[in-house]
Amino acid sequence: MTSSPRTVLITGASSGLGAEFATQFARRGSDLVLVARREDRLRELAEGLARDHGVRADVIALDLGQPNAAGLLRERLDDAGIRIDGLINNAGFGIKGPLAETDPARLDAMIQLNVASLTTLTREFLPDILAADGILVNIASAAAYQPCPTMAAYGASKAYVLSFTEAIAHEARHTKARVLAVSPGPTRTEFFDIAGEDAAVGGFQTAEQVVTRTLRALDAGSRPASVVSGWRNAATATLARILPRRATLAVAGRVMR
Repeated sequence: MTSSPRTVLITGASSGLGAEFATQFARRGSDLVLVARREDRLRELAEGLARDHGVRADVIALDLGQPNAAGLLRERLDDAGIRIDGLINNAGFGIKGPLAETDPARLDAMIQLNVASLTTLTREFLPDILAADGILVNIASAAAYQPCPTMAAYGASKAYVLSFTEAIAHEARHTKARVLAVSPGPTRTEFFDIAGEDAAVGGFQTAEQVVTRTLRALDAGSRPASVVSGWRNAATATLARILPRRATLAVAGRVMR
């Protein structure tokens, strides 16, 4: 199955969605490369999955916010003799508050991780994925579908991820590889430890629900370029595309406030 690569690299794998992706792919028999900054958390997860599911689980402790992260990651994989045919670009974070009051260093770090690093990681490994009929999943957000006052740069970064990934899916349409943008709504992860609980709009999903929805989309014969996890989030995203832009912005402004 195209949704079960032989070796899948998962960024932001130390907790939340990343750890859940690792768990569900391990159940399907995929070997894993787990990437995040917290090596102790990665090793604990890797050892448990290898023991429980009989898969190989390698750990790479790396700050993906570095400008040269994709090249460094490729070097580490080459040194270990690992070739991947699946990539889950999950690492990212959000900032809540008016842009004029946002710490510039935090803003730069968020854009580097959410946009620049995701882009260069995708470019680095996409040829391998296409050649192997593998998978690419980029995590966007329900925030990608409308402007997000008080989370302006975060919403815009995820709109980039959505547009970027849908375009790549179209470019790959004549291959057997699967390229998918996934847009969760608020999910019970460490994301809100950084962004704050008041950044959540609507009810929370679990990481298991989001990952299960992702794998269902990858398994589907219809080959969607993007999915929104959760029917309420999907309905809101549809309305945002139908309503006039001014109305969408006005509604988003009230909701985020």
